[in-house]
Amino acid sequence: MKLKLLLTSLVFTAFTANAQVSSINENFDNFTSGNTTFPQGGWSAVVAPMVMGNAPFPVPPRMIVTTDSNKAVQSYSGTNDTGVSYLISPQIQTPTGNKTLTFKTTLVAPSPGPGTIQIGVASSTSDMSTFVAVGNPINVTTIGTVQNVSVPIPASAGSYLVFKFTPSTQHVAVQVDDVVYDTSSSLGLNEKATANNEFKFAINRDNTALTFVTKKNPKTIVVYSATGQKVSEGKLNGQHFDISSLQTGVYFLNIETADGKTVQSKFIKK
Repeated sequence: MKLKLLLTSLVFTAFTANAQVSSINENFDNFTSGNTTFPQGGWSAVVAPMVMGNAPFPVPPRMIVTTDSNKAVQSYSGTNDTGVSYLISPQIQTPTGNKTLTFKTTLVAPSPGPGTIQIGVASSTSDMSTFVAVGNPINVTTIGTVQNVSVPIPASAGSYLVFKFTPSTQHVAVQVDDVVYDTSSSLGLNEKATANNEFKFAINRDNTALTFVTKKNPKTIVVYSATGQKVSEGKLNGQHFDISSLQTGVYFLNIETADGKTVQSKFIKK
């Protein structure tokens, strides 16, 4: 009887370990600080090899969990100035094209040059020849500037989401955090701001302006594209913010409220 119960437990464990998730909401706070060993929390990594480069002492590339209280994952190039590294999500249900991957990224000091992130899907956690790129590469160029990125994931046979990191030189560190993969939404509201009754906004019928309902007008509104590029900045004209020059797509807002707080939100222009 004991042997039978043990066998049942092992079979159940094997099944749950391979379960595919329908969505991801990962801030990496439960990962081990300073750890360069993957897998962690269902995430895995394929790291570029160590090369001498022009440095007197070779430093290996690594995928590392930060030691800050707000943890993140960094891809660090070491002395391999061209090597590509990959951060790979837990196995997801086969994408059907109705979900979007969003995350935050920044270049980490003292990176001497920029890096890029290419999002993709893959069918293996170890064989990156199965990697298929999705969308355009994201240029991460400014130390300390956080980019909010949104990438719609099309229907695919790949069952893993992949962050492909490419450095421009040695000792480049690019960080990602707050990774969410879930159903796309066109709701233009920030939940925290709404709860505080600071403001609400919606896209007008013609898709030419954001219409705000607010007690006090924001000081400034900055709009970023899905790749993190600033595409518009200004103030309300009446209760409206002009978006007529923007192409269709997902955009992120940094809104400085009347009392100096910064609130982030997003909208989809159709």
